[in-house]
Amino acid sequence: MSDETKERLVRLAKAVAERRDETAFAELFDYFAPRIKSYLQRLGLEPGQAEELTQEVMIVLWHKAELFDPAKSSLSTWLFRIARNRRIDAFRRDRSALLDADDPALQPSQPDAADDLVEAEQRDERVRKAMLDLPEEQLVLLRQAFFLGRSHSQIAEDTGLPLGTVKSRIRLAFARLRRTLEGDGGDMTVH
Repeated sequence: MSDETKERLVRLAKAVAERRDETAFAELFDYFAPRIKSYLQRLGLEPGQAEELTQEVMIVLWHKAELFDPAKSSLSTWLFRIARNRRIDAFRRDRSALLDADDPALQPSQPDAADDLVEAEQRDERVRKAMLDLPEEQLVLLRQAFFLGRSHSQIAEDTGLPLGTVKSRIRLAFARLRRTLEGDGGDMTVH
């Protein structure tokens, strides 16, 4: 593209930005629309999609011509960048359409059966009661590890206890819980 053509295109874009000059826009449209459509088709879009995105690019030119800065890039570079970005956006939208609505992973899970809920509540109650029988130093560490999600190292740092002591007290708490729960006739085991 000659310097003269570039300057003319910049003047036309300026006329669109400043005065919404329809004649200038029509000239820009006639010049760029076929080139942008061809570019989008080379990127793999079907002619209809390329035409639609070309229209969107030209609408951006009409509404946002004032954002074009000839000191930063040529008008063609600016428009082709917009076209490329619109193509990427369209590709992302189309990918979401590829999801299969019947895919089991996308289906809501079935609600738990009532008897499963009752069993879970009974199991939770047995665990709560068994925890009450733990010595305080074991119970505190067990709560920090499993209810607050703290690592053994964090617990050791917070309590000032050696890491080995934290680990052994938690192991002892689990062993005691296991014995209590197995002894109460439930089939619950603690891992």
